[in-house]
Amino acid sequence: MTTSWTIDRAARVLLDREARRTDGGRITDEWPGLDVATAYQVQDALLARKKADGEAVVGVKLGLTSRAKQRRMGISSPLTGWLTDAMALPVDVPVPLGGLIHPRVEPEIVFVMAERLAGPGVTAATAMAAVGSVHAGVEIIDSRYTDFAFRLPDVVADNASSARFVVSPEGHDPRGLDLTLEACLLSVDGEVVDSATGAAVQGHPAEALALAANALAERGSAIEAGWLVLTGGMTDAVFVEPGRPITVEFTHLGRITVTG
Repeated sequence: MTTSWTIDRAARVLLDREARRTDGGRITDEWPGLDVATAYQVQDALLARKKADGEAVVGVKLGLTSRAKQRRMGISSPLTGWLTDAMALPVDVPVPLGGLIHPRVEPEIVFVMAERLAGPGVTAATAMAAVGSVHAGVEIIDSRYTDFAFRLPDVVADNASSARFVVSPEGHDPRGLDLTLEACLLSVDGEVVDSATGAAVQGHPAEALALAANALAERGSAIEAGWLVLTGGMTDAVFVEPGRPITVEFTHLGRITVTG
């Protein structure tokens, strides 16, 4: 019955799936009244439980930054989600396949914030002025829904399919980069399977950063100094499989290889 669903129950269901490494059906199939605003409350309740278990917030991530993906989902701006320290994976450490359901990898341009960034009214220019360094990154996404099949409120509640992330230790001065033209090649087993530039992320990753700051302001939050911001997948995501190395190689930001 739809009346049996609450924000707390939805958060518990998603966390239980994550802990048990099992997927399930869309919450909206049983709770059709779940809208995006309520889904963000589920996301925050999920985060509160993780913090109670000792995890610390280290940043934010954006999802559905591709305009093509936004059109498919019927939205005009990206989603936001939280990053915690438990999601961080060191460079050269294999993806823990035993702890995930059906992980996929996508390349990301990552910002490390030098200053606090709080909306509303943040522009791409003011957003970039708050960035301390730019890094190559990989996000390992994982959905708690069967076959990654979800509606918009489902994926918002599921913290935008967050799972793990890898960030290169080498940072670059944002003032010396044209991130619109920063290119990335995505390879599996040494074969290039996709490519993109920073323009794939809202036209420029700074636009995604500004959108995130403004969206968080509506929820009473801001992007704090020292936080990481994963600006969104540049290409389609590829599945992580045992023994198959996945490499993302950027023009200036460097390269990261992950293995299952």
